[in-house]
Order: sequence, then C-alpha cells, then structure tokens
Amino acid sequence: MRRRASFTLALLENEVRELRLKKKWSQEKLAKRSGLHTTYISGSKRGKRNLGIENVVKLARALKVDAGKLFKGVR
Repeated sequence: MRRRASFTLALLENEVRELRLKKKWSQEKLAKRSGLHTTYISGSKRGKRNLGIENVVKLARALKVDAGKLFKGVR
C-alpha cells in the first residue's frame, strides 16, 4: 500500500511541476500564489511531505485548474 501511495504522489507532483513550468513559475511563485510555504512545496516535490487534500486544492486553485487534473494518470 505504501508503494502505491508513493507512486500516486509522484504522479501528482509531476503534474504540478509540468503545470508550474508551463506558466514559467518558480517553486517560490507557486508557493506564494497557493498560500503554502516554499519548504512545503519543495518537501512534497522530493517526497519528504505528503500533500493533504486541502493543499492539493490550494495548488489547483493557484494553477487555475480543476483539482482532478492534478491526478492525471492516477488509477
């Protein structure tokens, strides 16, 4: 089960990264726009932090996408 969660988080983080890069935003800019701390953004990217659903929604709002889009590829 833990491995599945790690894979899911990796897919989620990859989608957030792709959307962030399309907007040419740094991690700092995404953090500011989402109201999350830069260390939280960085830690989640490296797999050190687990993104809670409320924070997924904050990221989606900042990126101006439906939160479900962030789960692209998750089954």
